Amino acid sequence: MAEITQDSILAALKTVKDGDEDIISKNMVSGIQIKDGHVAFAIEVPPERGPQLEPLRREAEKAVHALPGVISATVVLTAEKQASPQAAQPHPQHSHGPGGAPHGQGRPMGGGPNAAPENFLPEVKSIVAVASGKGGVGKSTTAVNLALALAAIGNKVGLLDADIYGPSIPRMLGISGQPESSDGKTLDAKENYGIKSMSMGLLVEEDNPVIWRGPMAQSALIQMIRDINWGALDVLVVDMPPGTGDIHLSLAQQVPLTGAVIVTTPQDIALADARKGLNMFRKVEVPVFGIIENMSYFLCPHCGERTNIFSADGGVDEAKRMETDLLGQIPLDTEIRETSDSGEPIVATKPESKHAKAYIEIAKIISAKVAQALVKKSESTPNIVMQ
Repeated sequence: MAEITQDSILAALKTVKDGDEDIISKNMVSGIQIKDGHVAFAIEVPPERGPQLEPLRREAEKAVHALPGVISATVVLTAEKQASPQAAQPHPQHSHGPGGAPHGQGRPMGGGPNAAPENFLPEVKSIVAVASGKGGVGKSTTAVNLALALAAIGNKVGLLDADIYGPSIPRMLGISGQPESSDGKTLDAKENYGIKSMSMGLLVEEDNPVIWRGPMAQSALIQMIRDINWGALDVLVVDMPPGTGDIHLSLAQQVPLTGAVIVTTPQDIALADARKGLNMFRKVEVPVFGIIENMSYFLCPHCGERTNIFSADGGVDEAKRMETDLLGQIPLDTEIRETSDSGEPIVATKPESKHAKAYIEIAKIISAKVAQALVKKSESTPNIVMQ
């Protein structure tokens, strides 16, 4: 494979002009990332020009994709300064995969005026976000084992690592190597333990930070969901970044989420942030399926004594306070941590363990809630009969 360098990319982009001057001379290109034949970068434009510059984006994508050795080119339009949260979102016309394949637009559903098109991912029946108000509560570990548990009860499952800045799913699922493209246009999701997965961690080196401004990260995330060959899925689980920032708002408004799950630990400071995350989803009209209380308690492996390290039943009380369901309680246990760190998650490698069974019971509840949400959606959509 021919070596791809930043200089060769810059040279190709000097042929792309915005008006009378090329985009390199105008300092419009930023955030170039190169890994194993995959190239990603941003073109910075004024917010008011974004809707008109889709042809420029496609031209830049085509120029880089034509370079020897380039498997895929992902280009996003972004602006350093945004007038509003709405302006910070990728424009819906940015609907082309790395090879320029068009994606259709459909009728908006839910989430207000910036909602995602209904046919955003036509082969994916439902999308469930796993979120937390803060980091350090075991959200990614929960997302991985929840995805595996959903698969264990008979679903076709995908798992998207939406944490652009701190991707951890590849390590937890034991996957590595560059994503391939069977059609030359979209990247194929990686697969292990019977579920499909995609992560920014597969596109950049593990020790290299992703230094992207917020709008570029938002755009890249939407493309990473949309321009992946997921195939037919019953559920796509999205491991959200911690917090409640612009990335969360963009995803909630531009991806047709079926519902969300909030992960928290029992202590007050975590519960306060979990409350913010829950309220964010409610404000953008995404159903909240409930709360998972992680690290709920510690059960001594020697004496069997139960210790509430982070307080007792904080998630139980919070679920009542927020009028949502407590989906389950997962203990703080070294076996869960060790299997996650080693890329051998407990639901996949020790399915008969009590911890794996706890995740599976939660997955059964979520699966039922997904089914209810889909029925409710179909009932609220009018049928038009042509005679």
